[in-house]
Amino acid sequence: MDTEKTSNESMEFEPVDRSLFVGSVNDPENIKSKPMYSWEAPPEAVPEEQIAEILEADVVIIGGGIAGLAAGARCTQLGMSVIVVDKYKGLVAHGAHIACLDSPVMRKLGIKIDKQEFARRWMHTSGSRVNEDLLWLFINKSEEAVLWLLDLAKGEAELRLYGGYYKGPQFTEYAATHFFEKKEGSKYKTFGAFLFCEILQEVILEGGNRIIRNTRAEYLEKDQGRVTAFIAKGNDGKYRRFKGKKAVILATGDIGGDPEMLAKYCPLALKPKKNGYFPAGLNTGDGHKMAYWVGAAMEEPSWALSLHLISYAMYSFFFLHVNRRGERFMNEDTWSQAKAIRILMQPQWGDGDWAFSVFDSKWFDEIGERVHLAGGQFTEPLLAEYGQPWDESNGVREAIDAYIRKGACHVADTLEELAEKMEVPVDTFVTTVNRYNELYRLGTDLDYGKRSELLTSIDKPPYYALKFGPAILNVFGGALTDTKMRILDRELNPIPGLYAVGNVAGGLHGVDYPLLLNGNSHTRALVWAREAAAAIAEEC
Repeated sequence: MDTEKTSNESMEFEPVDRSLFVGSVNDPENIKSKPMYSWEAPPEAVPEEQIAEILEADVVIIGGGIAGLAAGARCTQLGMSVIVVDKYKGLVAHGAHIACLDSPVMRKLGIKIDKQEFARRWMHTSGSRVNEDLLWLFINKSEEAVLWLLDLAKGEAELRLYGGYYKGPQFTEYAATHFFEKKEGSKYKTFGAFLFCEILQEVILEGGNRIIRNTRAEYLEKDQGRVTAFIAKGNDGKYRRFKGKKAVILATGDIGGDPEMLAKYCPLALKPKKNGYFPAGLNTGDGHKMAYWVGAAMEEPSWALSLHLISYAMYSFFFLHVNRRGERFMNEDTWSQAKAIRILMQPQWGDGDWAFSVFDSKWFDEIGERVHLAGGQFTEPLLAEYGQPWDESNGVREAIDAYIRKGACHVADTLEELAEKMEVPVDTFVTTVNRYNELYRLGTDLDYGKRSELLTSIDKPPYYALKFGPAILNVFGGALTDTKMRILDRELNPIPGLYAVGNVAGGLHGVDYPLLLNGNSHTRALVWAREAAAAIAEEC
């Protein structure tokens, strides 16, 4: 009995001291929530007499990239009037890939993905900081969204499976990245992500709805707690009110072009010297700010950073990588995101943010012999189709020759001469290469654990040093939403009338960009847009 009494008593807990949790971004009493950066303070409202015009539609959308155009296209299909407003003069897109976990192409090739395993890998890569309901929404709706976009092209494009995914056993990427290939004689003028936008734009315009460009949204307006409109300034200098009778959708991209926002939410993104976003400087977190000003809950930092090895050269391969000290610094048998992070961790000087991939005259054949073991972006061409053989027709040799001409790849007949061209310490570099050759002869990488199948010798001149480095592409983090894409306030209740699609919405990526599928953000934009449109139609 005494034991039972003691056990029962031990189950009586003291009330939690909430002061222990002071420090979270969403804690309104915390100093962190008080303005520290210029963007945190909302702008002054534009005087009513300066509002030149009021435009109204069922749904008004801020942002004309893939996410915003997808939302507009789906709302159009569902019979709603739509106005899409974007601050740029033309289509906004970058990249070429689009991902789904199943497709007719994959089924034809006998490729099947274990979705439960995929979810576990995604959670692991993301540090478990993911809304699993959103993750499973992406998993279960990705094929439907991609085939919807393909169907909108009305037979003018075909779905192709990308073959250049990373194939290592520990950092496996999945054979589920796709791209659209236009059919001969297609009416469409663009390719890749621009093609996605071109298709979606056509649906909006042919449906009698509007896309207004060169117009920058400045802030949201509320009426009795509901977001009902936004104020935007046109290229003509005039302010206009855009009223959404049913909803306002934010589709404004990420924060990668705003240093102050990066300082708060993703400081690591300040390290790369180059920004690969297109159009450059456009992704200034406008929607994040507007959501923040009306009380949206934001993801806790640090947000996930997407880095692509597209500075200097578009290839790095799996050969010996050395830093600017001439030292090997990593296991080269990994995916591109990891390589980018490792480069940023190296000692750099001035404007430096690069490393070198070092190989010899056998390089093309050595890749071909091992591409089925390694692969990955920046080893194979951007639009390498699944099953495409490695041969002289792939354009990689021509690309390296072009890099040599522009100074991004150094060539020399001796290691000493190569080191001088690289501007790294000669003795250190020669010692590094000799050590790498020793590991090749041993057949075991005692220094970094690289798979023995990917070890190669560097002993047949001429010798090459290919300069490569990371560029920031996107920062994945933003306003918290539910699975209907309704933006949540700091009590995690939906803010009436306000939705987020694409990279302005948080909850899916956690601490690192899970490059298990190249092009996953494009598909997420489609899925989120379709879900938001369905929720708006259902609510109204």
